Amino acid sequence: MLLAVAPPTAVLAQQPPAPTADASDFARLEAAQNAANAAPGPRTVPNRRIPVPGTVSPEFQAAIAAPYRVPAWNADPGSAAEWKALVAKLAAQTAAPLPALRERLGVVSTPEVIGGVKAWIIAPKVVPERNRHRLLVHIHGGGYVYNPGEAGTLEAVLMAAFGGFTVISFDYRMPPDAPYPAAMDDAMAVWKAALALQPAENMAVFGTSTGGGMTLALMLRAKREGVPLPAAIAPGTPWSDLTETGDSYKANEWLDNVLVSYDGVLTHAARLYAAGHDLRDPQLSPIYGDLRGLPPTILTTGTRDLFLSNTVRTHRKLRQAGVEASLQVFEGMSHAQYLFNPDAPETREVFTEIAGFLDKHLGTVGKTP
Repeated sequence: MLLAVAPPTAVLAQQPPAPTADASDFARLEAAQNAANAAPGPRTVPNRRIPVPGTVSPEFQAAIAAPYRVPAWNADPGSAAEWKALVAKLAAQTAAPLPALRERLGVVSTPEVIGGVKAWIIAPKVVPERNRHRLLVHIHGGGYVYNPGEAGTLEAVLMAAFGGFTVISFDYRMPPDAPYPAAMDDAMAVWKAALALQPAENMAVFGTSTGGGMTLALMLRAKREGVPLPAAIAPGTPWSDLTETGDSYKANEWLDNVLVSYDGVLTHAARLYAAGHDLRDPQLSPIYGDLRGLPPTILTTGTRDLFLSNTVRTHRKLRQAGVEASLQVFEGMSHAQYLFNPDAPETREVFTEIAGFLDKHLGTVGKTP
């Protein structure tokens, strides 16, 4: 979702000054912390007030300083109708600026139906010669409940603009009307249809958050069904484990200003999507699957990301499985924050890094007639 970013100086000016501490204050805190952590066990930390880092761009400082995204992070609708109303409202807000953004970035979007699924072909107005026979498939994020329709295409627009690729972005079915496995069925249908457009060795699959988790799950399903895999994948801060497992779920709780806490919308969305299935099923939480044989992978996360551990654990499991895997971690970044401001240098850097990785692995020769 695009974030309305206030000028950095204005945002930071709203922050009250941090209290200063003298040597005696630190000595008392030091003694208290030593006592609290004198025995093995969970780590006890004092009340924290984390400043906005000065080591990132002003645009990114504004994103880091922004308030929590209410009601997106803590929604708990009581009925299917309330879910749909909230999702529609947020989707309209996300989709509204996209036409102007596409025009500014030199990107065109064409509605299509691919594999029986509503989709968009998103591409630069001029596709670089090297990418003429390359095709990316994008799986949007949103916790399995957010970003239906055109709202789900933002990341594809950024990839087309900064990477120079043609991208298929599709509108997979979501709960409450269509829980698991509907989304994965749609992803597989689109992937199979895409294989008729370009050779698998010229293609990649990418997505952020839920889209990252689904990218990994799609690879596991394609491998199981004997369907060709793409040349590379790019799961950004993937929701690769729907259970609350991993250090950053607690270490970055309340610090990540996007997801904030697993006990917000995440826990409700996970149950809604799973619809009674085991959350450790690899099609829901691909971290528990056999990752051997997956394509070269580039993963992206940030130091404040609630899904930092999801991303790091996925990277380590890929490497342990013998898969080429690259991990990029950005200073101060909360969950998927590289999607919020296309003018932030970090946003361009994220997509440039991904595009460079894909360029190394994707072929360039088109299908033989």
